[in-house]
Parts: sequence; structure tokens; C-alpha cells
Amino acid sequence: MVLIINTFYFFKNNHSSYFLCFTLLSITVVSVNCLNFIKTTTYLSGGAYAEGFLCYFCNMNRDKNPRGGGKSKRIGENRMGGKGQKPNSRFQKKTVRPKTQKRDDSIRLNKYIANAGICSRREADMHISIGSVSVNGKVITAMGYKVKPGDQVRFDGRLIKPERPEYILLNKPKGFLSTTKDEKARKTVMDLIANATNARVVPVGRLDRPTTGLLLFTNDGDLAKHLMHPSSNIRKIYHVVLDKKLSQTHFNEIKNGVELEDGMMEVDEISWIPSATKREVGVRIHSGKNRIVRRLFEHFEYNVERLDRVVFAGLTKKDLPRGHWRHLTQQEVINLKML
Repeated sequence: MVLIINTFYFFKNNHSSYFLCFTLLSITVVSVNCLNFIKTTTYLSGGAYAEGFLCYFCNMNRDKNPRGGGKSKRIGENRMGGKGQKPNSRFQKKTVRPKTQKRDDSIRLNKYIANAGICSRREADMHISIGSVSVNGKVITAMGYKVKPGDQVRFDGRLIKPERPEYILLNKPKGFLSTTKDEKARKTVMDLIANATNARVVPVGRLDRPTTGLLLFTNDGDLAKHLMHPSSNIRKIYHVVLDKKLSQTHFNEIKNGVELEDGMMEVDEISWIPSATKREVGVRIHSGKNRIVRRLFEHFEYNVERLDRVVFAGLTKKDLPRGHWRHLTQQEVINLKML
């Protein structure tokens, strides 16, 4: 509007100086109003776009060096740091480097001895306490001592080294004891896996002498302890053949739970074997009590003629004939450790 008024006076009076003076004044007024509007919008909205827009107009007047003779600076150069200048730390993102933790490859002395196949951890603690173990020539009697890589450990003066973990699955036949030694020189399951490994492996759990099926061997004490502990609830499936047909009444009672002399026994599942007589049933349990399946049916005056463990902790008898063994695959070991 101011420009229109000035133009009117120019044509009316044709005073060029008057017109020039008011034109400059009008441009100044318009510029100030624009800047005030932008500042107000920035304050109210807090938007990054308005802030950048305002900085752009404010820096336009600083493009040229006020002292002359210098090169013009780019917009925002002072704020972010130009050539030969230290950047403003307020506007720079600081990189936080995570602290690296040193890997601890040490191992407890009792576990080291157990891994060497000498004895169990509990027995190793006893040997340590009486001074039978030395590390780098020094007798160690303190519990919890850790062996570092490169240390020399001696047991009764003999240098020992930890064994590689071994995991062997056997399809046990009838007539073998589930023990490492027998005073009467009877056949044991160790005779069946004599050629499987030189490591000191032990059976995980037990199967009765007449019972057949899957039996796991390992020198991994931690895994063996985990699989045998009641809190692990390791699932086992048995194929049971009775001396007579199982009645529906007894079938239902077993399914609902039976009170035995050592407490309540509850099966996870019981079912008839398809295409077989009612003498054959499948039972899935997680209990590790001694002779629990046989005692369960003996409670109802049934004799178990054949008992075969067909599944143990997810492992099956597939492609494993009776009396044969095989090493577990890496994936099978991982699966066991995740149970």
C-alpha cells in the first residue's frame, strides 16, 4: 500500500527524490515485518524448518567479510566449524564407544579335573582339599581356584588335560547292567561302547537289566547333572508290553494318577499302541524314580514282560538297531543343552 501511495505522488508531483526516499523506507518496513513474522512463527511452532529459514536470511548479510578482502563464508560455517577452525562441540554428536570386556577363559579347578575324566566334581573337591592337586608346581587346597590357559595341572603327580566332550547314544539290549563296573563281572553297557571313545564317559541315568532302549553316555558333567535333575522334567516315552490286557478302569486310573508307596505318580500321557492288542501301551513320563514304570503296573497286579525306552529327551531310536551306538550331532547336543 505504501508503494502505491508513493507511486501516486510521483505521478502527481514528479518529484524523483521524494519517491526514492519513500521507496527505501517502504522496503525497510516490509523487511522488518517479515522478520518479525518469521521469528514469531519459529517461537510458536518450534519447527526446524522455520528455524533454518530464519538462519538463512540472517546469514545472508554475513556472506561478505565486513572488513573486506576475505573470502565469503558459507551459511552455517561458523556454527558447524569451517576450515582451520575448531568445531563447536555444542552442535556435534559425541560418539560413545562401548567398553570392551576381557574374555575370561579360566575354569574352576574341580571342573578341570572332572573334564579330564579323573572323577566327578564333588570327588575332585575332596582330592583338592587333601592336597592331591597342584597347579604350576604349587599345591592348591582352596576351593574355587581357577585354572588359566597354559597352566600345568597335576593329579597325584601326573599331568592331566581336559578331554573333548563326548556324547554317545546307545540302543541298549536286554541283559546288560547300566553301570560302569560290576563286582560280579557281569556284562555292562560299557562293554557295548568300548570302541566308541577313549574318554571317560558315564551313562546318564539307568535302565534295568531287562529293560531295553535309549541310553545316553557323556563326559559332560554339567549336561548329565541337568538331564538327571528332577526339576528339568526330561520327557521319556516307553513301550510297555504286559502279561495281560490292561482294563479300561486301570487305564483311566493310571491316566488320572496313582498313589504309590513313595508318593503320587502321574503320567504325562498314556495310550494304546495302534494295531496291537490291549496288552501294549505307550507311556510318557518325566519322573526319574527307580523302576517307576514297572512299579506303576505292578500296583494293579500286572507283570511287565517287555519295557523299551523309545524316546529320551527328544532323542529317538531312528536308524539305531538294538545293541548299536552313534555319536550325537552338533544340533542334537545344542537341543539337549536348551532343555
